[in-house]
Amino acid sequence: MKLLVKLLVHGVMITSLLVSLTDASFIGAVSTSVGIAIIAYLVGDLFILPRTSNMIATIADAGLVFVMLWIIGAVANWTIDFSEILLLAVLAGAFEYFFHSWIRGEHLLNKKQRAS
Repeated sequence: MKLLVKLLVHGVMITSLLVSLTDASFIGAVSTSVGIAIIAYLVGDLFILPRTSNMIATIADAGLVFVMLWIIGAVANWTIDFSEILLLAVLAGAFEYFFHSWIRGEHLLNKKQRAS
């Protein structure tokens, strides 16, 4: 369920901005957003977030989005510049902050229910 929410939000946000800001094809933008969402979920949400704070995991996720978009944009020869990559990373980071809060809140609720 959590991965589906992340895929949906990243898919809509990153795909729409990549298609509108760059010369990326729709399929290329969708593939990029799905890849970013899956890697960010595995690294940021399942590995970093349980071991650190929400802020550290959010910064790591935003940094991951920035680096991946920079690399993919260069390899795919998209017309994406630093400010557009930074915009996407900041927007992804804002989503990630609230997504992590939701994950942690749900996790705490489940612990309280099990303890009762």
